[in-house]
Amino acid sequence: MVENVIWPAALDANLTRAEGRRVSKDLAVPEPTVDEIAKAVQQVGYDAKIEREKTYPREYEQRGRVVVKNADDATKSDLLGAVAAYLGIIRE
Repeated sequence: MVENVIWPAALDANLTRAEGRRVSKDLAVPEPTVDEIAKAVQQVGYDAKIEREKTYPREYEQRGRVVVKNADDATKSDLLGAVAAYLGIIRE
């Protein structure tokens, strides 16, 4: 069982790559929430668990994280790209 962790910083358009963004600026959205990320993960077809009490190591603000379970068939970068694409659709 593979678990991938998606931090909101990985999809945040306001951050640079050095600050933790993992997707292109075109796919990123400003200040994504863990609820939006979890909804996008479920749209992609995986189970998501929200952990609100977690803090990304490069940030001071506690924004939480989303743990994606049973993502054996996708790499983390593929998963982040798909989730980012759905976040863009959710935000429209």
